[in-house]
Order: sequence, then C-alpha cells, then structure tokens
Amino acid sequence: MVSSLNDQQQLEAAFEQFNAVSGQLIDAYRQLEVQVNVLNAQLDEANNQLRKQRDENAALAERLALLLQVLPAGVVELSVEGRVVVANLAAAEMLPGCQAGADWQALSGMLSRSDVDDTYALPQPEGARRLTLQYQELPASGGRIVLIHDVTRLHQLTGELASQQKLAEMGSMAAALAHQLRTPLASAMLYTANLKQDIPRAEDRARFVEKSLARMRALEGLMQNMLGYVRGQVSSLEPSDPGLLLEEVCQVLAPQCQDKGVVLDCNLLDTSAIKVMIDRKALQGALTNLLENALQFTPRGGRIGAALTASEGWAVFTVEDSGPGVPDDAMERIFEPFFTMRSGGTGLGLAIVKKVADELGGGVRCYNKPAGGACFELQLPTRGA
Repeated sequence: MVSSLNDQQQLEAAFEQFNAVSGQLIDAYRQLEVQVNVLNAQLDEANNQLRKQRDENAALAERLALLLQVLPAGVVELSVEGRVVVANLAAAEMLPGCQAGADWQALSGMLSRSDVDDTYALPQPEGARRLTLQYQELPASGGRIVLIHDVTRLHQLTGELASQQKLAEMGSMAAALAHQLRTPLASAMLYTANLKQDIPRAEDRARFVEKSLARMRALEGLMQNMLGYVRGQVSSLEPSDPGLLLEEVCQVLAPQCQDKGVVLDCNLLDTSAIKVMIDRKALQGALTNLLENALQFTPRGGRIGAALTASEGWAVFTVEDSGPGVPDDAMERIFEPFFTMRSGGTGLGLAIVKKVADELGGGVRCYNKPAGGACFELQLPTRGA
C-alpha cells in the first residue's frame, strides 16, 4: 500500500512538473508566434520598400534612357576593350556605324584632328563635319564615356566672322592708306601743274621738278612699306650674330644722328655668344625702323641708346630715346598699322617691327622710362632655346 501511494505521488508530481513545463513551452511558443508576426510584418514592409525603390529606379532608368536618346549631344559608353556598349541616337547620327559592339578605334580612325583647334573633321559628301570629343573615365567598370558635340555650324560661323573681320580690317587699312596717299599725291600734282606754266628761270623749273620727285619718292616709300607689311618680311632663316647686325644698323644711322646733333650710343659689350635664327634683311629693317623712330622724337642734343643683351634664352634688342615718351592713350595702339603720332608719318614702321618680331617667334614692347623718353624692346629666341 505504501509503495502504491508513493508511486501515485511521484506520478502526480511528475504530471504537475510536465504541466508546468508544457505551460512554459506554450508561453514560449506564443512569444515566438508574436515575434514571427512582427518579423513578417517588418519583412513585408521591407519588401514593399524594395519593390517601391525598384519601381522608382526602373522609372528613373526609363527616363534617363529616354533623355539619353533625345540628347542633342552624342553619348557613347565604351568597354574596357574599347568597344561600344551603348550609343544614343545623336552619336549614331554624327558618327556612322557607331552602335553596340563597334570598335571605337576604327570609328575614331575616320576622324582627322585639326591643327588649329581641338576639333575633328569627318569627311562627308556635302562637306566635312566638325566634331569635338570629350572623354570621361568610369573607374568602377574600367570603361569610358565619350561625349560628342557637332560644332560644324559654329565652325562655319567662326570662319565667316574671321572673314568679315579681315574684310573690315582691309577696309580700314584701305581708308588709312588713301588718307596717307592723298597729301603727297596732292603736293606732287600741284608741283607738276606749276611746270605747265611759263617759268623762265631754269633753276625754278628744276626746283619744282625736284619737289615733285620728292613727293613721288615718298609715295613709292609708302607703297613699299605697305607691301612689306602685307606680304610679310621674313623669308629664309639663318643662324646669325645679332650683335654684328645691330652694329651695322647703328653705323648706317650714325650720320643722320650726327647731322641732327643727337648722340647715338651703341652698347654691345660681348655679344659673340648670342646666336639667333633670323632673316637678316627683315631684322635689319625692323631695327632701322626702331632707330629712325627714336631719332624722329629725340630733340637736338638728346641721346639714343641701342643695346643687345641675353636673358634666359632670349636675345633682347633695346632702343631708347630722350624724347617726350609715348602718351598713355597711344601706348596700346602704337604697333597698329597706320597709327602715327607725328606729322608726315606713315604709321607702318612700328607695325612692320611687330610683324617681323612675331614671325621670328619673338615679340616687341614699349614703355616709358622713369627719367623720361621711350624704350622699345625687341625679343627673339636664341638658337639654343
């Protein structure tokens, strides 16, 4: 009896323990169900967000693809191997054969780059098309994006504008030349008309003839200067010693300076190491124009300085005078053709100097010295540079 009672108690205790554990399991299961429901709700929300983002990305990709197709500029995506991945309609229209799978090197081989600007010419029956190419690297994929612009019309307008500007400059030059020719021509006509009169004295007739010839020579000199400026002065280049050339020019101008009472100081020092590639005749004419210009503005008793120095790969010719200097409002125009500050001047001397300097790869500038007078510097690259 006692044993049966104990077994019954143990069974009851075990049953109670089982009930307790079952209750705990049921509670844990219910908690798990709640957590699963929460996670499912969160998963549904995340899926909804992903679907929404996917739809938005798809709509954005569609809009971008449509925008890419209607862009007026050509857009080409290249792979790492240099093949076209995708190209919009504008690119296919600008560059025939530009489509997916095409070899970009072969396509770009149809273009010839201009030496004047950064444009590329594509030969076509109706005339060459002008294109610009801009590259942008794609670090993620290793490819590139090519942006193509059709600048044919802009190139044509630029050419037309340059032509119009040249015509305008020619018109201005023709007007200035006519103005320069009018005065000596009128004087020559007047002196020649006097020869028709009965002039008894032979010396008077000779005087009118000499004045007419002088005006004719002035006209001839003006035309020679004009032709020299238009045609350009530089022909063939040769290595020369610029110091000897400047010394020769100074010797030619020395008598004129002495006749006017002006001191010509030619400071050469040691210039044997300076070598330049020049056209001797053209540079000699340019230096002569600089010295004659200085002589015109230097008063009696004044000084003209001519020097040659070397500075960091440049040969620098310096011509300075003790005249009144150049007014500020004329400084920017002093090298323009037909601009002159003296009566009877042609306005071509300094213009020819600038043209020669430019064609020899150098330059010329003018400034006023603090002590008074003007200074001109003509720079040319040395042979080593």
